[in-house]
Order: sequence, then structure tokens, then C-alpha cells
Amino acid sequence: MSEDPIILRNYRFADADWLTALHGALYAQADGFDDTFAPLVGDILAQFARHHDPSRERGWVAQRGEDRLGSIFCVDNGENIAKLRLFLVAPETRGQGLGFRLLQACVNFARDAGYTHLTLWTHESHKAACALYARCGFALESSKPVHSFGVDLVEQTWSRDLKTPL
Repeated sequence: MSEDPIILRNYRFADADWLTALHGALYAQADGFDDTFAPLVGDILAQFARHHDPSRERGWVAQRGEDRLGSIFCVDNGENIAKLRLFLVAPETRGQGLGFRLLQACVNFARDAGYTHLTLWTHESHKAACALYARCGFALESSKPVHSFGVDLVEQTWSRDLKTPL
């Protein structure tokens, strides 16, 4: 019997606890983040639940069978700019093209929703994600050292013009 395919489905509010816990656990394990990070993720999801405009904002969850494997969100950042948020791929599925599929869904949605640019915030330590952003036409706009979530990091802002397809 073959393994179920990975599907991208719309985020459901029932995914919030799972997504908050997964972000907290993976970022603590990989980057040493303290316990202030998961509540930030929870706040982002609560704000999305309360205020998102479905015609301009969307979240996706990657799922195989009953297993949720990742996420990505597109939210309004003002001035016709979309913001990519909560991009995560479970470690066991990294390197299989799932990150690209999630990113492609977000970029295509943002363009179809009428945004002109897509921006995101990440950390320099996320080498694979940053390489994917660069391959997909994002440009590094700024970089600065910070102390966040209990660790020293280099915050980065990336952006992409949405006129060209991914």
C-alpha cells in the first residue's frame, strides 16, 4: 500500500494548539528559544482568528493522512503588501519539496488577492529557509542583531515583488 500524499488544506482554528506547541518545541530544540516564543505564535493565531479577511488572508496546513506536517500563512501587512507568517515544515519532511509547495501556495494566493509585494521576517540561522526564499525571488532587505526569545539572533526581513510568477 502506498503512503498517502501530502495535501495542503486551509488552516482550521482547531489547529491552533497543535501549531503553537509545534513551533514552541521545534524552535526550542533547534535554536534554543525560551518559553516566550510559543505564546507569541498563539497570539498571532488568536489575532488571525479574530480579524482575518478570508478574501485577503489565508493559512494552510500540510497534512498526510492524520499527520499535520507544516504550515504557512499570508496576512495583510498594509499598503497592498502581504506578510508571510508561521512558515514551518516538520523535520521529518524537510528536503522533499514541501517547503516550496507551501511557499508557492502563499505567493500565488497573495498575487491573486491583489497584493503587489510579499514580505517576511526570519532569522539568519534558518539557512535552508533563507536559501529557499532566495531561490524563489525574495531579496534580503535588512538584517540586524537582536536578543529575542532568550538567545542572540540576527533578524532578517525579506521581500518579493509579486508581478513575476514563482
